[in-house]
Amino acid sequence: MQKPNQLLSRRKFIGTTTTATAAICLTPLAFSCTNSGSKFGNVQIGAITYSWRSMPSGAEDIIKYCTEAGISSLELMGNVAEEFAGIPTMPPRVKRGTKQTDTERELFLIEKNRAMALQKQWRISNNLEKYKKLRKMFDNAGIDIHIVKFSPAKWSDAEIDYAFKAAKILGAKGISNEIGEQACQRLGKFAEKHKMYAIFHNHLQPGQPGFSFDKFLAYSPNNRLNFDAGHYFGATGIHPNKIIERLHDQIFSIHLKDKTGKNSNPANTNMPWGEGETPIADMLLLVQKNKWPIFFDVELEYTIPANSNAQKEVIKCVEYCKNILE
Repeated sequence: MQKPNQLLSRRKFIGTTTTATAAICLTPLAFSCTNSGSKFGNVQIGAITYSWRSMPSGAEDIIKYCTEAGISSLELMGNVAEEFAGIPTMPPRVKRGTKQTDTERELFLIEKNRAMALQKQWRISNNLEKYKKLRKMFDNAGIDIHIVKFSPAKWSDAEIDYAFKAAKILGAKGISNEIGEQACQRLGKFAEKHKMYAIFHNHLQPGQPGFSFDKFLAYSPNNRLNFDAGHYFGATGIHPNKIIERLHDQIFSIHLKDKTGKNSNPANTNMPWGEGETPIADMLLLVQKNKWPIFFDVELEYTIPANSNAQKEVIKCVEYCKNILE
């Protein structure tokens, strides 16, 4: 297997990204800034907005981050879109490790169920006008939304219809959800109805005995994969290109991260790009060579250094891809 650092050493990676990271301080924050785009060598590089979860992540924040980084393509998390559109809020989550009394737990569940009911009513009665405004904001910044991750598999039928309608207004080709029996059986039919895609993301399931992507794709001709190549490699140790080559016409997008493999020490561990074993370069060059219309999205999951932040690290990851493709 050809490791990515055989094409791009960590030292070179850090050196070539220093300028790009420093540019954050010089980029105006107005959304009217020209977005130079993040398609390199005819391969579209973008990001999932989950990558900025450690920072303020409202719609305006995301646009600012993308403008600074020159990112022109996004998988937009549904909560970012819905919060902009005015969805009723959920009660604050209880911090992990916090001890609650029985009464406190009961009250929290009451509030949670009440909020969920309000959210359901909001979704099925929403006129979607705010999504038109949101689409215009992203369009003006030169940012395309190719997926919205509403994860609606357990929602009511009316809410699933809402998810596809909202995603279409935002310019997306489909909505995404975690892969699973119920999700793949159910959402594909709605995707057919709306002439869009139901796009499914994997975690470590490929490492389970008998797992097959084909089974889930077969439930609908409109089912597609949001193939998380890092999770796949970490769970199986198998080169992701084997899946990409075989299922390329059913892969809508690929999540990029650098991890150690199944049999490494430590195993299946997120690493700064260039320090792990995921063959990122091999995947990018395979898609580039074959001119397959597959989106790549940076998903930042490694521990952010103390002297950095998610935005600086996302910029490094985008530059990493650019240095391979150009």
